[in-house]
Amino acid sequence: MLTIAFDTATDVATSALVWDGEVLGELRSRPVGVLEDVDALLRRGGVRATQLEGIVVGTGPGSFTGVRMGLAYARALSLSLGVPVAGVSTLAALAAGSPGALPVVDARRGEVFVLDGEALVCRPEDVAASGRLLVGNGAVRYRVTFEEHGGEVAPDEDEAHLPRARFHAQLAQRFGAAEDVEPIYLRIPDARKART
Repeated sequence: MLTIAFDTATDVATSALVWDGEVLGELRSRPVGVLEDVDALLRRGGVRATQLEGIVVGTGPGSFTGVRMGLAYARALSLSLGVPVAGVSTLAALAAGSPGALPVVDARRGEVFVLDGEALVCRPEDVAASGRLLVGNGAVRYRVTFEEHGGEVAPDEDEAHLPRARFHAQLAQRFGAAEDVEPIYLRIPDARKART
């Protein structure tokens, strides 16, 4: 199956063109550049957009705006190309890229999103970090806290901190209508909180 996969939930977006498990190309950029990356991957791979058989999008948790952006991109591509979509958790993709590591995404406001049996939002000091390797932009941001609590954080520049789209493509299971793909937020957006 020829798929394009991307994740825009963190500050660094990743995109990959994958055919039956083989990565034909992979890029990283800012979330606003994902559609340009998709176009570049298709061109480099010698693939026409009409040949795509599936789209895989990161569903978060992460930046509210980033997650919404990725879902909007996936829906627009799906509608224009008539291609089904699958959603994959950003935390699950991080975990797939570093088996055995604890994936941690910066949730801002002094919190992190973590996948530890289940996806949850908590303060960094409440993460069970002792004796564990932590990966993701949340691990980098709260390195000192995690290391003080006995955790190990991969070096800042390590690729393990990126929710690489190749892992989204590997983890995708159910493809269907784009509007059926639901974001994972774990808490209400800041804008809605300000109104209440």
